[in-house]
This record gives sequence, structure tokens and C-alpha cells, in this order.
Amino acid sequence: MPYDIFAIVLPVFILIGIGYATARSKLLSESAGDALGQYVYHIAIPVLVFKTMATAQIGDENPWGLWGAYFSGVAIAWGLASVIVRKGFAREARAGVVAGISASFANTVMVGIPLISSAYGDAGLIPFLLILSVHLPVMTITISILMERAAVIDGYGERLPPKDLFRRIVLNLATNPIVIAIMLGLVWRLAAFPLSGLFEDVLSRIESTALPVALLSLGMSMVQYGIRGNMLPGIVLSVLKLVLMPAVVFFSAIYIFHIPPLWAAVATATAACPTGVNAYIFANRYGTGHAMSANSIALTTFSAVVSTSMWIAFIAYWQS
Repeated sequence: MPYDIFAIVLPVFILIGIGYATARSKLLSESAGDALGQYVYHIAIPVLVFKTMATAQIGDENPWGLWGAYFSGVAIAWGLASVIVRKGFAREARAGVVAGISASFANTVMVGIPLISSAYGDAGLIPFLLILSVHLPVMTITISILMERAAVIDGYGERLPPKDLFRRIVLNLATNPIVIAIMLGLVWRLAAFPLSGLFEDVLSRIESTALPVALLSLGMSMVQYGIRGNMLPGIVLSVLKLVLMPAVVFFSAIYIFHIPPLWAAVATATAACPTGVNAYIFANRYGTGHAMSANSIALTTFSAVVSTSMWIAFIAYWQS
């Protein structure tokens, strides 16, 4: 069983490694990696998400337990990371928010979709997309509010009026390709529009490129993050992300929310995904926590081939 699990997970991270080696050796330029990333984020992954949402059969399961279990892990990992960085490492409020993002914002798009698809197939994508449908809005709203508050505490800005903050959040969500794809897919399914013929064929061809190109582009992007100075905070945040967060999600899913076994497995595996690049994006935007977030992204991504295999093997053992 462990070998079978590793054989499922390993190809995902081999493709990331190939992308990393391609960029590191300069076989493809940095601009080529950026172009692949843009293609994946704006076209390929949205097409995959739209097609899956438009044809998914969710059934009668209530998603609130799934969301409750997943965001329990987010809340605990985020809160503990923020306290550790602010109190233990004596960092400013903005760094505390970056720490929370680094310990709880999973790379659901670039790693989560390929990993869940490989491990649990199309059936696993249904609960995964239910998580994805609220993950980005909830995290975006939370990050925006906490970062604006932290900037005021640190003396780097003035508190935005609620209507301006609301307008900024809505604009960010309304222009996000993944959010647009989710909404269009839901509308398409609820309206019972057909998905067949030439239209389906074109979507399927684009969809088939989404997962491998996403992993290659992620590997290429890892060159710009890498390992930087002051490693200890990054190590602590990586442990919270890869160990604590999936453990909390698993416990919550099974013993508190009592969701179906497949949904519990998908929620736990999603929580075990490495830190998303959003952590570095927000660190760069607010001018703090660059090394901490970059180290978290690099360490969790390079370690995830082992940690995700262990979590998926643990879940399989629990289900047997």
C-alpha cells in the first residue's frame, strides 16, 4: 500500500522537479515560465474547473461539514502561526498575518487539483471543488481585512473606510479567473445547458493540458523563491502547514462534523498541500516577511512529496 500511494503522488512532484530543473538550467527562460503560469491560471485551470463544475453530480451531501472541517484547520494553523511569529520571534503585526497565510493557505490550484485527481479521481474532485469554491473568497476577505488592520497597527497606513475595503475585495474576486469559472460552471449546471459536441471537444483538449502544465510552471516558479536566510520561522510554519493543519482537518472531519470518508480524505489531503505562492505575494505587497514566506513555500513544496504520501497512506489505512 505505501508503495502504491507513493507511485500515485510521485509523478505530481516529478513534474514539479522537471519544471524546476528546466528553469534552473535556463533551458527555458523566466519569461517562458511566466507565460506558462499565465496560461494555466487564466485559461487551462479555469476551463478544468468550469467543465467539472458544469457536469458534477454533488448529490444530497451537505457541504457545511466539509467547509467546517477544512476551515477549522485553517483557523488553528493560522492563529498559532501568527502568535508564534509575533510573540516567539518578536515580529510586527503584518509579519504575523504573513505567517498565518504561510501556515494555512494551501496551493489548491497548482498542486491540489493534480494531487486530488491522481489520488481520488473524478469523485474526489467534487468535494475538492466545493472547498475551492469558498477557499479563495474566504481567504481573500480574511487576508484583506487582517492586513489592512495590521498595516494600521504597524503605522504603515490609514484604516480604509469599510465601503472602500469592500469594493477592493469584491473587485479582486470578480476579476479572479478561478472564481469566474466556478460561478459560470454552477450557472451552466443549474440551467441544464448541454456540454457536448465541438464545444466539449475544445474544452477537453484545453483541460488535458491543465494539470501537467500547472505542475511544470510551478516548478519553474520555485527558482525565484528558494531558501533564504533566517530559516527557523520558515521551518516552524512548514511543520504547522504539513502536519498540524491536516491533522486538525482530519480530526474535525471524522469526530466533529462526521462527513463521508471520501470527503474527509479529500479535505485532509487538500490541507496537506504545500503553501501557495499567495503568501509571498502578500509579503511583497506589504513589505515584510519575504524570507519567511519564501522559505515556507520552498520547504513545504519540496517536502510535500513525502508528507502528502504519508497523509494519503494514513487515510487509506484508516479507511481499510
